[in-house]
Amino acid sequence: MQRLWAPLLVIVVGVVSVFLWADLVRFARQEPAPQPLGTLPAFDLIERRQVPLRLADLHGKVWVADFMYTSCVEVCPLQSAEMARLQTAFADHADLRLVSISVDPERDTPAVLTAYAENFRADPERWFFATGEPDAVARLAQEGFRLSAASYVPGDGGSEDYIFVHSNRFVLVDRQGRIRGYYRSTDPDDLARLRRDLTALL
Repeated sequence: MQRLWAPLLVIVVGVVSVFLWADLVRFARQEPAPQPLGTLPAFDLIERRQVPLRLADLHGKVWVADFMYTSCVEVCPLQSAEMARLQTAFADHADLRLVSISVDPERDTPAVLTAYAENFRADPERWFFATGEPDAVARLAQEGFRLSAASYVPGDGGSEDYIFVHSNRFVLVDRQGRIRGYYRSTDPDDLARLRRDLTALL
């Protein structure tokens, strides 16, 4: 009987060791979460559904923010397309939120933001489109997110034709409202890093 149990014991120990080793390898491969880079100030925006969007509303969630405007034809559509891909890639993570903030509140009314969001199939419960008073948005971008956003210069088409100057970076924010990273929306390496950091925080 002992001769039968000895080989069986060796097999059982071997199988258990394989699974333990696999778990250790998976753990070792996990990227550490990036360190906090600062805490966002309180803000008060209006979401496309005409409800307030405040920092407190995002407490306990991991979120990605960007600054955009709906009439932008260059980088903004690319940013929104990447946000849509994040929405799909992290669909199983209920604690993820996406926040797109318009720097053109005069034109980007709730109705305009809603139509734009629908073009990207934005889930209204998970991907928010918001704006606010121009000065408040400018302060939030520059002093809160530390981005060069929400300022504008007249375009060549006349006084009513504006080119809004804003950052093309995504900002990763943790559950406590702390900035964890900046990622250029035009850089594939940065976008890959964003997904790794999102996974680590979630």
